[in-house]
Amino acid sequence: MEWVRDARLAAGPEATWYLEAAFTPGAHLGTVYDDPMTPVVVTGIEELTTIRVPSGRLVVDAPWHDDQVWEYQRGLPTRPPRELAVRIPPGVYRVEIAWTAGPYEFMGEHVDGVECAATRLCISDDPVVGWEMGLSVEDDRLQPGEEPRFFSDANVGCFADAGAWTTLSAPFRTFIDGVPAPRDSEQLADGCERVRDESQQADLVTFGAESGGVVWLGRTKTGDVAAIVVTSGMPDAKA
Repeated sequence: MEWVRDARLAAGPEATWYLEAAFTPGAHLGTVYDDPMTPVVVTGIEELTTIRVPSGRLVVDAPWHDDQVWEYQRGLPTRPPRELAVRIPPGVYRVEIAWTAGPYEFMGEHVDGVECAATRLCISDDPVVGWEMGLSVEDDRLQPGEEPRFFSDANVGCFADAGAWTTLSAPFRTFIDGVPAPRDSEQLADGCERVRDESQQADLVTFGAESGGVVWLGRTKTGDVAAIVVTSGMPDAKA
């Protein structure tokens, strides 16, 4: 049976173009601000790390929220994480970052303009035939034109196994007098981190997420999820 798109969630032409171009080395995603002659070019796809998701349930959210620090310090209940409604096969998956470069001059200095275009969780290598926004388990009343997303004051997002969320997120939610406590996490490239829960064989991996992010599901012709992509949470972003 072939996948039938949900019109409420389907990516429009501009978002579809961006989601496909962002992971195509050499593609032009636009031009540098105030410099229409200099393109922003996809320079490469970096494999950041792998992540274990034994429960098949995935959180895509910020690992902490600044407006809940008071609760973190006192061990009080907090909002549940943004767990995706879709389920994926339990397994180990690649986390990849698409990088762009758009060089420019600032106050007489050359700036390389390297930025993250999108972050991808690779579920399979099957071809993606369409994109749709990824709902959370609580996004049951999506209005037309609304984009479900997560927010991040610190511009940090994460993929994490939902079954081990409490343990995996704890290092990011430990504050003393309003200041984050030092955490024992694995340092990855580009300031990203990984936390492991060996008792459940599960991981959490952080990545840069400007103002949070919109989550997109890349579907195969049979409707299976082949990729989960996070793009910018900025309201004027193409995707």
